[in-house]
Amino acid sequence: MVLKYERLELQDGDFLDLAWTAREDGPIVVVLHGLEGSYRSHYIPGILETIHSHGWRGVLVHFRGCSGEHNRLSRAYHSGDTSDFAAVIRHIKICEPGVPLVALGYSMGGNVFLKWVGETGANNPLCAGIAVSPTFDLHLAAQELDKGFSRLYQWYLVKRLVNKIKMKSQTASFPFDVEQITTLKTFRDFDDYVTAPLHEFAGVDDYYTRSSCGPYLLDIRIPTLIIHAKDDPFSSVEAIPTVDQLSPIVSLELSARGGHVGFVQGTFPGKEEYWLEKRIPEYFKQYIT
Repeated sequence: MVLKYERLELQDGDFLDLAWTAREDGPIVVVLHGLEGSYRSHYIPGILETIHSHGWRGVLVHFRGCSGEHNRLSRAYHSGDTSDFAAVIRHIKICEPGVPLVALGYSMGGNVFLKWVGETGANNPLCAGIAVSPTFDLHLAAQELDKGFSRLYQWYLVKRLVNKIKMKSQTASFPFDVEQITTLKTFRDFDDYVTAPLHEFAGVDDYYTRSSCGPYLLDIRIPTLIIHAKDDPFSSVEAIPTVDQLSPIVSLELSARGGHVGFVQGTFPGKEEYWLEKRIPEYFKQYIT
């Protein structure tokens, strides 16, 4: 799919890169990717194509430094940073007044989306939203990712984060010794040594507590669907919210299997169906036309 790119300048002097699908009008679906994701992530092209095929417009928000170009400031992005997403929504509402607007967040992007929707409460401008495989509790997620097979995901992502910091250190300064980051092996270590000081948290526990979306779920006031799987290697079963921890307007669809942003149907190679590409538009059809 051919995408149109827009650079949104932020008030702090940094920028966000947005990737739009081709339509010029119609309802807008704002998409947030997961940790170290981008338009190249395996789940993004299909959902953007699906959005386009329904006559809607999709816009992928690249978190700072995820579009393929380093962002300008030393700071980056993190699981609890809702200010950039809020800036995108304000920008769209100014440029497209009156256009139906919904949002979709995957993994870390799902955490950001749910936290922001809870923060804004009844003042939220969206018609509806969906979170896929969000990490409800960052403390428990970090513990889960340091167990068994999940360590492979942790190793891969921490290595990517460390390499990005090393490359960016050639043009930016950081509040920690860059030479020491190669010793970081777990998310908890990385977030304590890098994420917390870089984004003005007192430490990793302060970061995880203030950034987890779980405590905000009761405050959501727009129709919201959460799609999650019990076998998600990025999450703990204990973190999955109960009915009394959800706003009445939030629906949780919980499956036994699905992994992390997976939910693949079909048993024959090459004939797999991505169930999310059916369920997501089915839900949004109720709120946008």
